[in-house]
Amino acid sequence: MSEQVIANEGFVQRLLSVVGVHSLVSSVWGYVDTTIRWAWIPSWLPSWCPTSQIQLQTAEDKMLRCVDSTFLKKYVPISDGNQLWTLTFCSEHVKAKTPLVLLHGFGGGVGLWAQNLDALSQRRPLFAKDLLGFGQSSRPQFSTDAQKAENQFVESIEQWRAKLGLESMILLGHNLGGYLAMSYSIKYPGRVKHVVLVEPWGFPERQDTVEADRPIPVWIKALGAMFSPFNPLAGLRLVGPLGPTLVQTLRPDFKRKFSSMFSDNTVSEYIYHLNVQSPSGETAFKNLTVPYGWAKRPMLQRMDQLHPEIPITIIYGSRSSIDSNSGITVKEMRPNSHVEIITIHGAGHYVYADQPEDFNHRVLQVCDKVD
Repeated sequence: MSEQVIANEGFVQRLLSVVGVHSLVSSVWGYVDTTIRWAWIPSWLPSWCPTSQIQLQTAEDKMLRCVDSTFLKKYVPISDGNQLWTLTFCSEHVKAKTPLVLLHGFGGGVGLWAQNLDALSQRRPLFAKDLLGFGQSSRPQFSTDAQKAENQFVESIEQWRAKLGLESMILLGHNLGGYLAMSYSIKYPGRVKHVVLVEPWGFPERQDTVEADRPIPVWIKALGAMFSPFNPLAGLRLVGPLGPTLVQTLRPDFKRKFSSMFSDNTVSEYIYHLNVQSPSGETAFKNLTVPYGWAKRPMLQRMDQLHPEIPITIIYGSRSSIDSNSGITVKEMRPNSHVEIITIHGAGHYVYADQPEDFNHRVLQVCDKVD
């Protein structure tokens, strides 16, 4: 490396130190991300993002049009005027069984379970709901404190359960939903018969993967400081009318995942409308994280608080980038409790959409062990 390059890096480091780049950029970009929500747009101007609550509802209806089973759609009221959007499957011959409750992941909604709802509702009542702050559920302001924000999520689940009169549940959560399913089970063990974690987020502690002889370049640190104040999906709102095309371009895999149901852009349109509404749950998720997406309050640190009689099943995709070591660690931490790890071959992070038949079969096998 030349002396000039070394001198330049030294200058950049001193500059970043002097100006306090993280706090400065946080202030500027935090304002930008807030501004590109909705409050700044006068009522007489069209929205920058081509979306609305009605368009989200229409997109969800399209996602669910291939579901053959009879189901109800309704808002379930909880505290502070909030409501949780819920799909209910409950035929007469299964209503005595313990219900299965689906909790979607970050940026998701009930429509993404389209390939699973028919199969999973055949043997017991099934509920799929949009988490507080996501989908068609209310989008309130969450606490900036990670523990309090997590508790808001957990309490919304408990209030929802109580409102529906469910004595106990099998909780199945994907990604963020898995994290919240475990947090709920720790706090309300008497309400949970089994926890199914599907590619769960937020379990391991942040790993220091930087090798001593390969330090992170200064420019990467600067970019990290610049973009860390943004909400994860702020860019989707920032590009406005280009958003739908951006989703189709960056995530063509979602069209493939649902190709057996749709040949058009139904899925990408749904994902777009899910994530350009007011970013309530998205902001809450950001407040649960430290840089690069690790959890501020890793779940592995709290596994000893889970009641030993609650069984856990953890499902991973064989092609996923999610590290399954957390599942192994959970099993080691609970030697006298039931912990089963299942790998779905040929599936990535969205296991339930990548290999829906295999996923549905394995989940039904797990649920059959519960009354």
